[in-house]
Amino acid sequence: MAWDFETDADYQTELDWITEFMRTEVEPLDHVLGSQYDVKNPKRNELVRPLQAIVRERKLWGCHLGADLGGLGYGQVKLALMNEILGRSRFGPTVFGCQAPDTGNGEILAHYGTEAQKETYLKPLLANEIVSCFSMTEPQGGADPKVFTTKAEPSGDGWVINGEKWFSSNARYAAFLIVMVVTDPDAEPYRRLSMFIVPTDTPGIEIVRNVGIHPGEEGSHGYIHYKNVHVPAENMLGGRGDAFVVAQTRLGGGRIHHAMRTIGQVRKAFDMMCERALSRETQGGRLADKQMVQEKIADSWIEIEQFRLLVLRTAWLIDKHKDYMKVRKDIAAIKAAMPKVFHDVASRALHLHGSLGVSSEMPFVRQVIESFHMGLADGPTEVHKITVARQVLRDYQASNDVFPTRHNPKLEEQAREKFSDILAPSDDEI
Repeated sequence: MAWDFETDADYQTELDWITEFMRTEVEPLDHVLGSQYDVKNPKRNELVRPLQAIVRERKLWGCHLGADLGGLGYGQVKLALMNEILGRSRFGPTVFGCQAPDTGNGEILAHYGTEAQKETYLKPLLANEIVSCFSMTEPQGGADPKVFTTKAEPSGDGWVINGEKWFSSNARYAAFLIVMVVTDPDAEPYRRLSMFIVPTDTPGIEIVRNVGIHPGEEGSHGYIHYKNVHVPAENMLGGRGDAFVVAQTRLGGGRIHHAMRTIGQVRKAFDMMCERALSRETQGGRLADKQMVQEKIADSWIEIEQFRLLVLRTAWLIDKHKDYMKVRKDIAAIKAAMPKVFHDVASRALHLHGSLGVSSEMPFVRQVIESFHMGLADGPTEVHKITVARQVLRDYQASNDVFPTRHNPKLEEQAREKFSDILAPSDDEI
């Protein structure tokens, strides 16, 4: 069987165009604009909207979408090759209409929303006229829904939500939230929760504060109080108790898309590392000629290529099976590997830039912090490693013998029995 790692020539033409467009038009936005989610900022719109129009004209807008939602129905392999370029800029996904968390929330609405909800929320979301928020984690429970306490109780023809949510990203800019809450506290753990659409102008929603990650930045991760927030019954997404099923609609794709975009950031750090090694001289020679620097470069290149191949293989498996659950192990593996690759490469690049590297004049400190964020977003690394291990172990069986199946004395005995006719001593040997 032949293995082909070539990219389709026509699609490579598009990737080449995206690379140049990102370098000349999109990446500069990171240095002059604040949040890419602030759709009410006139300066942001004056700079971003014309670029989005160019992308639409090129027919590269919202490529993660199926044809029924106005996209091209690109598979995950094509999306991976595209997103590793878009990941070089904060504004890349927004300019191309595939920014998180709106992509995942859009998938939920496409699968579970009513026609009226799709018209009200999904249509403007896909056009980037509005943005959204996935309000899930809680102060006392982190990302573990089994210990969530925010609840919704029936009230008339709807529900009333009370509780707190933590780190609800982009809540301050969002037109609506998708909220995971307890509706059946006495049910078994994976049937306790339901999902609701909640417009952010609903009375009772209070953003206590907006939390930031990086020093000096304007925070956008909302700490939210829900106080007697009334929502109509039709705003429930999926059935009562279906929150885990609904969440999987967005989490599988979201995790692999994070990995795709992270490749872009890691390569950006690697490019700067290599330039520095060739440009800087110390102790009588270039950094590039020092063996310990060469080791850092070699380790970084190897780790990036290994990770990229794992991401592309996972994307290929998703395209093949059309089912995230069948590729659960592989998605968990890339999610677990991603923060370490990001951290290690960014840290080496930082180190080779010396005092400049730790300063705010280079992006490495932000990248190192972001690597820790990647290790927590969509579930901590430890949870994904557990998933990988459990899925791997399903393909193995325990040995019922005192000694392992591959115990050498046992294998030797089996081999001698298999070849007994040949190994038996001849008359001459006797």
